[in-house]
Amino acid sequence: MQNIVGIDIGGSHITMAQVDPEKREIIASTYVREHVDSFGDREHIFSAWISAIEKVTKGLVKEDLLIGIAMPGPFDYENGISLMQQGKFIDIYNVNIKEELAKRLSVSVSRIHFVNDAGAFLEGEVFGGCVQDYEKIFGVTLGTGLGSAFYNGETASDEDLWDSPFKDSICEDYLATRWFVNHFAALTGKTITGTKDLLDQPQEIQSRIFDDYADSFAEFIVKYVMNYNPEVLVIGGNIAKVYPYFKKRLNQHLTEHKIDLPIKISAIFEDAAILGAAGYALKKARINLTK
Repeated sequence: MQNIVGIDIGGSHITMAQVDPEKREIIASTYVREHVDSFGDREHIFSAWISAIEKVTKGLVKEDLLIGIAMPGPFDYENGISLMQQGKFIDIYNVNIKEELAKRLSVSVSRIHFVNDAGAFLEGEVFGGCVQDYEKIFGVTLGTGLGSAFYNGETASDEDLWDSPFKDSICEDYLATRWFVNHFAALTGKTITGTKDLLDQPQEIQSRIFDDYADSFAEFIVKYVMNYNPEVLVIGGNIAKVYPYFKKRLNQHLTEHKIDLPIKISAIFEDAAILGAAGYALKKARINLTK
């Protein structure tokens, strides 16, 4: 069996696991999650990453190891170079991370592959999630931010719709968790931290807020998602976990617009990026073998 490790690098953590390529699932016993100070200096960041990766790869033959890494942008994914010039990871700007990891891990650079984190979510759903039987797929992650990706039958690309024009602002302002927080405060004068807290509120206010959210989400689908002519829409992120509360009204809107679009909810959620990074690395390795 091919040894593959999927890695999800975020602003505060690095999360990873070995992946079974035949079963298309994470090997749970190998799961590793470590804190990383993304505002730290270059050596601190690399040391934290390497320490975590060495835990998950312990006992694996390095010559046979494939590593897929989901990484936020801006980033040169093909060459493995960070292009983040402000905020997180600023000290590794313009650093060739692929070469640095290869050297420190004693792995060939040709065995390390990077993929955008939004794309990795969708790659994970295609590889081992809820949309394995589809070709043209649009994916959104609804949570702290808004992620968007499109799978064209071969690879998933980050569509970066979060700051696209929407109503009187941008898409993310109406579809991410902060919209629930702000809308609840505007209606009640009280505070919640997200959708989980909203479920503890009176039914009347729950229904009002979820209906308003469904209105916005439907408008987003009509305005942006349908331009891709997808066969299916897959939703991940914490807001997807409360989908049953806005499903009916959302479907009513789509029916009114004569949109027949199946909607699938992620079954792997946080593990999707790990699975997607591994699946992407496997795909790239197979492509390279045929060249």
